[in-house]
Amino acid sequence: MKKIKIGGVPEHFNLPWHLALEEGLFEKAGVSVEWIEFPEGTGAMNKALRAKEIDLAVILTGGVIKDIANGNPSKILQLYVSSPLLWGVHVPHDSAFTTIDELEHAKAAISRYGSGSHVMAHVQAKQRGWDTSKLAFEVVNTLENAVDALTNGEADYFMWEHFTTKPIVDAGIFRRVGDFPTPWSCFVIAGTPEAIASKNDAIKSVLKIINTITYDFKNIPSIDHMLAHRYEQKLEDIQKWLSGTVWSQEQITSEEISEVQSKLLELQMIEKELDTDNFYVNL
Repeated sequence: MKKIKIGGVPEHFNLPWHLALEEGLFEKAGVSVEWIEFPEGTGAMNKALRAKEIDLAVILTGGVIKDIANGNPSKILQLYVSSPLLWGVHVPHDSAFTTIDELEHAKAAISRYGSGSHVMAHVQAKQRGWDTSKLAFEVVNTLENAVDALTNGEADYFMWEHFTTKPIVDAGIFRRVGDFPTPWSCFVIAGTPEAIASKNDAIKSVLKIINTITYDFKNIPSIDHMLAHRYEQKLEDIQKWLSGTVWSQEQITSEEISEVQSKLLELQMIEKELDTDNFYVNL
């Protein structure tokens, strides 16, 4: 039985993986899957892919394209969530900041350099005409540490997925001053070249199973209640999130890769655009 280590964030997007594991679907297909959670997000998963500590990652599209352009040999195997990610822009509840525009010279908490929170802080700044060379960052690694950093005044704002941070907003710890959707798809599934070469059939089986689940995920009876309970979310928030989330079973397009690269080059987060064939592989 082939063993595959898969990394992902501990968020509601990844419930399909947990359902597959709990129902023993991977084992029935002859694959032993180990799910490894990365609360630190995309930057940590890119590092783990480079170090071959994981075989696959369910990872932010912009973050992994940036890392592949900067030398990560991993390849995108397919899209996972094709709808944009809605980043909430958060400040401490008692902060004097009331709008995103006021944050131009403020310090952003980020999970790590190269992470989604780092990339999106640049994308947002560029879109608003700010000088991205003057952006200031505080590395916090996790959402929990971001709460501490903002509360203690070590950083002024933090960008993280809207619904994941909603309970912290509801608790009066964070205040959201706005939202910023990614100009591209949310998540892709990426793999190391070693895993793709040596575990090809097992990976195909894993993708077939997860694609079967995500294709009909929204129609699972009471899935909104299950999500709300597991991720400690209000039912109405989960229903709103579900309505705007689209899972995909398709490969990423060359056009989208080019779009992301163009934006990253403009932000000086990559040195040059690579041919799109460098970023993905069809199994």
